[in-house]
Amino acid sequence: MVYPRVSLYALMLAAAGIPLYIHLPRFASVNLGVGLGVIGVILVVIRLVDLVQDPLLGWAIDRWPKAQTLFAMLAAAGLAVGFPILFALQPGEGVILQLIAVLVLLFSAYSLGMILLYGRSATLAKSTSEHDLMTLAAFREIGMLVGVVIAAIAPALFMGLGARGQGYPAFGVFLGVAAVVVAVLSFPIWRRPPVLGDGLTFAGLAGAGAVRLLVLALVNSLPVAVTSTLFLFFVEDRLQLPGKAGPLLILFFLCAGLSVPLWTRLSRRVGTRMTLVISMPLAILGFVGAAFLAPGNLVGFAIICVASGAALGADMVVLPAMFSVVLTKAGLSASAAFGIWSFAGKLGLALAAFAVLPLLDRSGFQPGQVNSADALNTLNMAYAVVPCILKLCAFGLVLALPTEDRTQ
Repeated sequence: MVYPRVSLYALMLAAAGIPLYIHLPRFASVNLGVGLGVIGVILVVIRLVDLVQDPLLGWAIDRWPKAQTLFAMLAAAGLAVGFPILFALQPGEGVILQLIAVLVLLFSAYSLGMILLYGRSATLAKSTSEHDLMTLAAFREIGMLVGVVIAAIAPALFMGLGARGQGYPAFGVFLGVAAVVVAVLSFPIWRRPPVLGDGLTFAGLAGAGAVRLLVLALVNSLPVAVTSTLFLFFVEDRLQLPGKAGPLLILFFLCAGLSVPLWTRLSRRVGTRMTLVISMPLAILGFVGAAFLAPGNLVGFAIICVASGAALGADMVVLPAMFSVVLTKAGLSASAAFGIWSFAGKLGLALAAFAVLPLLDRSGFQPGQVNSADALNTLNMAYAVVPCILKLCAFGLVLALPTEDRTQ
């Protein structure tokens, strides 16, 4: 029952990752009256906290291995408290400070849980072999993707049931209750004796080949960060498909989830590097196709969601597993290293929001309103063209990895 519980814990954490970036711009701008440019600045400010916090959290997890149960429950508690507060916020004086405070709480809890979950891969897997670490990664990422799907569509479902505030207050309570339930059900996995490594140094990371993977993770996180931030805007305003964002998100993440076992099996046959060489062009083609879609083209964008979703499945399962394997082989402390990994991923999300949201704001783009051709062209460039260029950069980094299925 270890792997299903790992999936469950990952499901809970997923709600504070990409879905929060999907919902936050629209919730804050429409429900709270906060400008898109301000939202971008807020997310960057929070990343400054993470710059210090995430590596410290990884260090603390390694420093006190017997407290991993406490750390796991603290992460769940932070989400259980933070989500209901976030989506119950009301517009008015001081709302920006309140928003920052609750986002710091949520992202701190998210960081703690994610660093623990990924850093304890060797502990949670049946063995430290590459095969078992990849199997654990598959269960973990399937749980992540299921959590993303649930959190992505939940507000629309609650709104359909008559919930107020576009379904967001009910969504917050739902996520809070889910965190409590998951904490109880996943409790046994954190009682396993931790498998520990040596202290972490930059020289050790570089020697293991982990630094190049960290750079790849950061660059590769940027395209999905941009598209996650702008997905609702692109579907509803650029493609003019109101009400279709929820089903398209389901399709996207469903394809990602269904592809995980396939990418896992392929990586065992051809190696992790070659798996990424095969998967990344799917994402690149998806970005190219999205740039040329005409308004109202639901079928075309659905096909793009299938291809790009499948490509995301490979990124989510292969890259963390590659990082875990090189750390385990080198005997390094995984939690401290995944503290840096976690920061790299969240930095990508923040940089994307900081870059594209103020850009849209300056172009005159307004969500849910009639926008000028220039504003929609800016949205099109930001959603499709910029991520395509970034993904090509990540693809180049993958091609530069050693041709053998190792990172040293």
